Amino acid sequence: MKSLSPLLSLPLAKPPMAFSTTSLQSLPSIYAVTQQRKTPTPKRSSIPTKTLSPPTTTNTTTHLPRKKVLVPIGFGTEEMEAVILVDVLRRAGAEVTLASVEPELEIEASGGTRLVADTSISTCSDDIFDLVALPGGMPGSARLRDSEILKKITSKQAEEKRPYGAICAAPAVALLPWGLLKRKQTTCHPAFIDKLPTFWAVKTNIQVSGELTTSRGPGTSFEFATSLVGQLFGESVAMEVGKLLLMHGVDDDAPRKEEFNAVEWSVNHIPLVLIPVANGSEEIEVVVIVDILRRAKVDVVVASVEKSLQILASGGTRIVADKLIGCAAESIYDLIILPGGIIGAERLHKSRVLKKLLKDQESAGRIYGAICSSLTILYRQGLLKDKRATAHPSVISFLNNEDVKGSRVVIDGKLITSRGLATAIDFALDIVSKLFGYARARSVAEGLVFEYPRS
Repeated sequence: MKSLSPLLSLPLAKPPMAFSTTSLQSLPSIYAVTQQRKTPTPKRSSIPTKTLSPPTTTNTTTHLPRKKVLVPIGFGTEEMEAVILVDVLRRAGAEVTLASVEPELEIEASGGTRLVADTSISTCSDDIFDLVALPGGMPGSARLRDSEILKKITSKQAEEKRPYGAICAAPAVALLPWGLLKRKQTTCHPAFIDKLPTFWAVKTNIQVSGELTTSRGPGTSFEFATSLVGQLFGESVAMEVGKLLLMHGVDDDAPRKEEFNAVEWSVNHIPLVLIPVANGSEEIEVVVIVDILRRAKVDVVVASVEKSLQILASGGTRIVADKLIGCAAESIYDLIILPGGIIGAERLHKSRVLKKLLKDQESAGRIYGAICSSLTILYRQGLLKDKRATAHPSVISFLNNEDVKGSRVVIDGKLITSRGLATAIDFALDIVSKLFGYARARSVAEGLVFEYPRS
């Protein structure tokens, strides 16, 4: 087995960087805490695992104040939009507050994912933010609209010409009734575009109109978030964050998907899918995959390998799983998908229950997959033998010749792998396509406002 020790130099609880150390130094530092390099042993990975505190950010330009961002959420908020906004802005160095407009901090998002906010919106009423960004979703957008405190905060933001934004349903459902779209070209989800003033409505993925930025839906969330990063920190930072997210790269001309040893994945019942999570799992990958599969009417179980249902993801977002792994192991799954995150992947690897589930999955000829750094789990458990696969660029070099470099998604028989982060949408849609056919995947993509290529 090849050594995984080079991974130890990566920032704690984050996926490996896709660009050089030199270019990273030009970014505001996201997670200043790092682990010391250790010597690995043949039988056990030396990837560090002792990090459960929320990440802190340290701006390398110490003479400048930190950028403060408010992302409000409520019951029915679109989880992909909320989590991508928070994660991407934190990567850029922003101090992001995820605030609940509900009486409680834990909310159930539109796709069933349970998120725990950092604080209540009432604690934010006197704060001044560099950016207020509203995720969409229904009835989440209506819940945001009905918050008088959030209305006051956002209205003051607009009056004082500070950046504010909204995505999906939120521009039409929240900002419009608040009177914050006047004389502003605006876009939103196609299902709500007819609610906007005709003269000012535009059908672009991103629309920047003065201090207002709007976007269309879950499938444009990465563009929306990096546009906001550019406005707060400059275009060079936005470009570097885009590279980190794998939105851009030297492999842009590579095939989007490659498939080897093609077999049918279809089942004669509603597919049951297990997604195990741990402290340090990458929240974008978890939430995107869960959201898209549930949109396709897949029965998804999110199972924690920790002692509690609530896990602290790699970017500081708290997610509440459906079950503990011991309880989840009582079922047989059509597909098991491993999310990435360096620390999360190591904690998943240490779960004896999950290890047995994966071994049984492979032995029974059922489907399994991994994204980003979690491919190391399959590799270390001998589940990549004679398989073609892909992974995050900083992980793939430690594997043998099974890798396919460049492609966003690689399918080999009943194994599916992907590079990570911004490729998670392609990954999840390709799973939908294999389970239900291209038409179902295309339909889900349209709802996301995501350009899914014709087969």
